[in-house]
Amino acid sequence: MAKKTQKRMPRRREEFTYRGHTIADLQQMALSELLPLMPARARRKFNRGLSREQEKLLTDIRSGEAPLRTHLRDMVIMPEMVGKTIEIHNGKEFQKVEIQPEAVFHYLGEFALTRKKVSHGSAGIGATRSSKYVPLK
Repeated sequence: MAKKTQKRMPRRREEFTYRGHTIADLQQMALSELLPLMPARARRKFNRGLSREQEKLLTDIRSGEAPLRTHLRDMVIMPEMVGKTIEIHNGKEFQKVEIQPEAVFHYLGEFALTRKKVSHGSAGIGATRSSKYVPLK
């Protein structure tokens, strides 16, 4: 008896929504409409006002300049930043980060990690008394 093989449909990726609103909806909203949707910390930041550097970063993003570099790790990711590539300073170098829809209302610094994973090698010459028994090659 031969088994029938069924064709699998490709898995459909659901469109991202933030509290019931799609990214296109969020991009069309004014700041006064976005404020109630934001988490409390981000809402407080916008109520108190952005710094001059943060305002400049937002205007540069709106103008569409391609290579954006910034040290502003405490900037809240707005819906208009989705799809842009921003280079964020991690203390040593700039890391390229493409802003995804899931990153909305998080901070830029969350996506440019400042610490690397430590990968220790084997013990070197003179490290311990037992290392003289470890073959060097």
